[in-house]
Amino acid sequence: MTKARLLRLSVVLVSIFMILLIIVYWDNVGTAHFYLHTSFSRPRSPGAITAGEDWESLPDVDEFLAKLLSSSLKQNSSTPRKTEQLLVQGSNKPVLSNLEENVRGYDWSTHKDRNSLDQEKLQVERQRTLREFCANSSFTFPTKERSFDDIPNYELNHLIVDDRHGVIYCYVPKVACTNWKRVMIVLSESLLDQGVPYRNPLDIPREHVHNTSTHLTFNKFWRRYGKFSRHLMKIKLKKYTKFLFVRDPFVRLISAFRSKFELENEDFYRRFAIPMLKLYSNHTNLPTSVSEAFGAGLKVSFSDFIQYLLDPRTEKMAPFNEHWRQVYRLCHPCQIDYDFIGKLETLDEDAAYLLQLLKVDRLLRFPPSYRNRTASSWEDNWFAKIPLAWRQQLYKLYEADFVLFGYPKPENLLKD
Repeated sequence: MTKARLLRLSVVLVSIFMILLIIVYWDNVGTAHFYLHTSFSRPRSPGAITAGEDWESLPDVDEFLAKLLSSSLKQNSSTPRKTEQLLVQGSNKPVLSNLEENVRGYDWSTHKDRNSLDQEKLQVERQRTLREFCANSSFTFPTKERSFDDIPNYELNHLIVDDRHGVIYCYVPKVACTNWKRVMIVLSESLLDQGVPYRNPLDIPREHVHNTSTHLTFNKFWRRYGKFSRHLMKIKLKKYTKFLFVRDPFVRLISAFRSKFELENEDFYRRFAIPMLKLYSNHTNLPTSVSEAFGAGLKVSFSDFIQYLLDPRTEKMAPFNEHWRQVYRLCHPCQIDYDFIGKLETLDEDAAYLLQLLKVDRLLRFPPSYRNRTASSWEDNWFAKIPLAWRQQLYKLYEADFVLFGYPKPENLLKD
């Protein structure tokens, strides 16, 4: 009888152990390889986290998984990686196959004449602002009070994970996300060119960069790990370096409008432009293709776009498209404690500092900024014909992004 009980207990323990091994190792992205030498977490100053450090207090399941993964880390941390032995030199010019980059043009100057920013103090200030307003009960906005467990999986699709270097990036469209996605592809080696991982971010074609199958994102964890997915997310959020880049919310809207409605974009014309032209410009019998519409002079105006954002019917039909959805809805900054907050306005300096903190600056450099980027100085002209009441409503719609990320309230646009 005792032997039978021991046998059953052994079978149960072995089964549990095998399930956990499958969760850890049956992952072609390399989830078990917790390369944490690049991670840092508060309240420590930015620096290295070693595999031997104690994990913070976790629930029982999380703690068990953490110990198992930490054991794997100790074995893997001593294994040299070929990619980190290479010093990758950036190209001297944009890749000709990338049409959008060629049209816009890159600013390849080194910006050595710019005043250097005290990046560490800048990060402390940005994180302090974010934490204070997240903790301020008098400042409210939708979804602020919910916990990480309350966030639906489909809302975690902007969190890209690199298990090789211990990095999580929340991408925000119209904030250099194409090039940051390229960087994540290079780091994670998630995409091959003729059997070899990409080394230079600009070599990666745009169509691959924005292909959802290219990236491991949090919303895919459920399919990979089932009921353990949230536990693994929390472990990675505690131990990995988490970053995002943001931008002045109104300027981001202008950039989204220019990109999706001033250029011929078949998908956005069918999904968004046709309804806008019908609802706000009283057009009927519109062409079915964007080229025909542009040829006939039928384009969405900036005023149409603003009306669309303010129309309560818009969100009832479907959530905002990611290109104009608020950052707090994309990246959940009050539920996720970001280690680094970059801004497009200081992109070159912030990117260089971040790659240095991640200890990957020898592997690659961040692609240089675009020339003629949508600038903050354009706001007055773009909003000049937008009624004051609309501007005020628009600010309320994006107020959380202004406040959380330290952007000043555009008083000149909100008063007569």
